[in-house]
Amino acid sequence: MSTAVESVLELFTESVAPEPEEITAERHRVRAFLEQATQSGLMISECDSWLSGHSAAFSAELGRQGWIGMTWPEQYGGRATSAPARFAVIEELLAAGAPVAAHWFSDRQIGPSLLRHGSEAQREFFLPAMTRGELFFCIGMSEPESGSDLGSVRSRASQTTGGWLVNGSKIWTSHADKAHYMLALVRTGRVEERAAEALTQVIIDMRQPGITVRPIRTLDGREHFCEVIFDDVFVPDDNVLGRVGGGWRQVMGELGFERSGPERFLSTFPMFAALASDKGEPNQARDEDLGSVIARLSVLRAMSTRINHHLDGAEAPGVAAAIVKDLGTTLENDTIDITRRWMDSIADPQRASDVSRWFAQAQTHAPGFTLRGGTNEIMRGIIARALEVS
Repeated sequence: MSTAVESVLELFTESVAPEPEEITAERHRVRAFLEQATQSGLMISECDSWLSGHSAAFSAELGRQGWIGMTWPEQYGGRATSAPARFAVIEELLAAGAPVAAHWFSDRQIGPSLLRHGSEAQREFFLPAMTRGELFFCIGMSEPESGSDLGSVRSRASQTTGGWLVNGSKIWTSHADKAHYMLALVRTGRVEERAAEALTQVIIDMRQPGITVRPIRTLDGREHFCEVIFDDVFVPDDNVLGRVGGGWRQVMGELGFERSGPERFLSTFPMFAALASDKGEPNQARDEDLGSVIARLSVLRAMSTRINHHLDGAEAPGVAAAIVKDLGTTLENDTIDITRRWMDSIADPQRASDVSRWFAQAQTHAPGFTLRGGTNEIMRGIIARALEVS
């Protein structure tokens, strides 16, 4: 990891209470690993790397280091570490722009969902391979007619001998073309039934007949989003996650993991760290802009860290997670604007080149910051209802 990233990261991490020595030691181990990975060419730092930086080789190496599924029980390949220890590792990886997309969804929410709702057979089969960085999941939630309103999901699973036949489609599914399995939210009840009783989560083997995956090219020319079409895809009963009809409640619990993590405010951090550490001419307006980002990062990190402790205790911090998602993704867009304002003032040529590259990445990904994981308008509705002011 570059000294620029380390110095800026430490500015806002120091605003939270000092962490235990063993967690600090783990941070330094991650930083040394990232420095070596950069020098060897195993990784190239990117903005939004948790979504676009797909590298099976990098994920496998993280698995060998014990940094996937860290909090999971040892019997399933984990290390049984604390949630704060995992948070520190994730923070370092995101701050460095490491290519973690291959295993990201498995580590962030599939594993915890299996631990909460999965059968023993499911845990024993999936979790160890996930911790090794060998088995990747995608998540099938959004559909062409069902975005933030997940309760209107139309993909249907109809009961058949020994399992279910799935028909329908999912869209904006990240890395479905590279995933081994999908955790999909499907309708098993009648259309007129309440979502709380009509939806079920199923694990779909992406190698099954009847699956068509169509990559979607984005503004940057990449194809990390996909449309997935199901035509009588068989899912055995053993691949139902939790209970039939329990999918809505299970997904609502998962969203706390998805919305509250540091990826909601560190997606543009490599770019910002390089900008903030440049030793150019003194400029009060520039310093005020940079200082405002550091201040907001400090608050968001404190909030995310606190939520992380709740997740460690199996609580579901829905409103707090919505606040982090809203404020964090708003900050991401503001950081892009601030970088646009000051990037021409960077004195160091190499740093200027890096910032220009990261800025191009961030700018093309920016439209999705406030959409993915539920739009910010949806987040504000959740917050307002909790305050009884909607």
